Amino acid sequence: MSSYKSYPEKLFYPFKSNLDFTSGALEKGAKCWIRQLSEMIEIYDENNQSLILLESEDTIVYKVYEYEMPKEQGHLIPVTTILYPGRVGDQFFMTKGHYHEEKGTAEVYLIISGEGVLLMQTEKGDHKEIYFSKGALLYIPPFWAHRMVNVSNTDPLKFYGVYPANAGHDYDTIVSDGFRKKIVFDKNSPNNYKILKSQN
Repeated sequence: MSSYKSYPEKLFYPFKSNLDFTSGALEKGAKCWIRQLSEMIEIYDENNQSLILLESEDTIVYKVYEYEMPKEQGHLIPVTTILYPGRVGDQFFMTKGHYHEEKGTAEVYLIISGEGVLLMQTEKGDHKEIYFSKGALLYIPPFWAHRMVNVSNTDPLKFYGVYPANAGHDYDTIVSDGFRKKIVFDKNSPNNYKILKSQN
């Protein structure tokens, strides 16, 4: 794997793009992909999974814009995510969540609009939950799994992120082991949610 300690044989050229702060989209060549509710069944509690089948499985939970970069150490991948409002039972719409395959890589998020909770945990048992709103800058250190949760009833959560191009995504560990904490709707809370221990 190249670390760019020496001059590369094939030089990657700088480029300029645009971020639409209203839509949350990256423009000028960014790839867009979506995550539908049918792809998220296994991350919700068992008692809520049957509710997904009663709703439209094609419901878009979140949309991602990112650039295809060389998957090499030294490069960075800029990305934006639009996480839509919604709930499955008492659980909010959220990203699937992942560790990085390269455990020693970090990630940074800048919140464009909306509010939510960043769930984080390590394989050693540490966990951290951070509430955020527009303008927040979130740093996810190496070795921490991360998941974003939209706690608004009405507004999309839009955020910009940057991570190392060689980081990779380990979703399987989260599907298998889950997160230690979950965010559920609480109408009596000033922030619309409460934090509970997960079932798994």
